[in-house]
Amino acid sequence: MNKLQTAAEAIASIKSGMTIGIGGWGPRRKPMALVRELMRSDVTDLTVVAYGGADVGMLCASGKVKKVIFAFVSLDFMPLEPGFRVARQSGAIEVLEIDEGMMLQGLRAASWRIPFIPTNVGLGTDVVARNPELKVIDSPYDDKEWVAMPALNMDVALIHATRCDVRGVCEIASPDVYMDDLFARAAKHTIVSCDEVVPTEHFADPAVARSVFWERCHTQSVVHIPGGAHPSSSDPLYGFDVKHFKAYGEAVGAGEFDAYVDAHVRGKTEQDYQAAVGGLEAIKALPLPAY
Repeated sequence: MNKLQTAAEAIASIKSGMTIGIGGWGPRRKPMALVRELMRSDVTDLTVVAYGGADVGMLCASGKVKKVIFAFVSLDFMPLEPGFRVARQSGAIEVLEIDEGMMLQGLRAASWRIPFIPTNVGLGTDVVARNPELKVIDSPYDDKEWVAMPALNMDVALIHATRCDVRGVCEIASPDVYMDDLFARAAKHTIVSCDEVVPTEHFADPAVARSVFWERCHTQSVVHIPGGAHPSSSDPLYGFDVKHFKAYGEAVGAGEFDAYVDAHVRGKTEQDYQAAVGGLEAIKALPLPAY
């Protein structure tokens, strides 16, 4: 069983109008090489589910997105991701803005194949008042009300892992898996890019096996792209590229996002992209953030 594909082969499974989930967290471990491949495609009208960063912002700025379901879209040192900011302020996209905990429950519901999970998160707030698609229900056991957080069902999930084997076993060596395991289980089809492809024997080590968070049956495509999370981080291998993020943000702010795309995405290969940012060695030299 060999699930290795090129980025183009893997992204070909995404069609216009689909709902896609993107793993990672803000500027951390985002499958950015897959996002760039999606930017090169003719896919549009996507609904994107994410704890968002530049993945969401660049897809919005590229005109690929119809709706974003999110708890935040941030680059940390840029509190509001610039491409997303422009899309939201201009009304170019629809949104469902929810609490981080509500989104967690929506991902859980989808991964468990149930229609909703009751939660008290969001009760009495404008999250419910401003999102009529969210319903409040009565408990069958007492007199309490609960938000019925709907399942965030997805057609495709995009995830970046540290290491994979060709069968789709994936290792997340970062200190935090974020919600990547839920994205993998919640989607009908999961595409995982990785920094390293390793032999299956790699996972015989119990210490490594503890960093495998979902079953390989949930991974349909493995795409080997060393440095493929750039400009986000892939802890413990490399940190996020503040200089590149700033240049991207300045391009968006100046109305020059098309020039950024011309320089880094349109008509370029991933090798071209990495060469333009200093090469793989420069990516690997990016310092890990300290919190």
